[in-house]
Amino acid sequence: MNLIPILRGKCPECKKNNIFNSNGNLLLFQIPQMNHRCKNCNFKFEKEPGFFFGAMFVSYALAVAEFIGVFIMSYFILGLSLLVSFLSIILSAILLSTINFRLSRTIWIYLFSNAKAEGA
Repeated sequence: MNLIPILRGKCPECKKNNIFNSNGNLLLFQIPQMNHRCKNCNFKFEKEPGFFFGAMFVSYALAVAEFIGVFIMSYFILGLSLLVSFLSIILSAILLSTINFRLSRTIWIYLFSNAKAEGA
């Protein structure tokens, strides 16, 4: 599986158009907006109401991995205090929230898409 289209947020069917039509704005508290369908191949991103409920679990897994990485880097590698390490985890949670939102939904779409594997 090629990870580049997932990281770029491309359609799982044609891998040409974007799943999201806006990136959102963390400072203005705006979440990224999704397209309903791919403009190139007409792939429907939200299969049914509540489809993205499961993307919350993917987002949770991403966040835990990021938090562990930030803690190891700040506490063990940089030698910062426990309080500063905790505050750096909180800061990373805020700064990565829109990225996690986009990435978790994209991963969820790819998990349940019927797209044929490349080269198969």
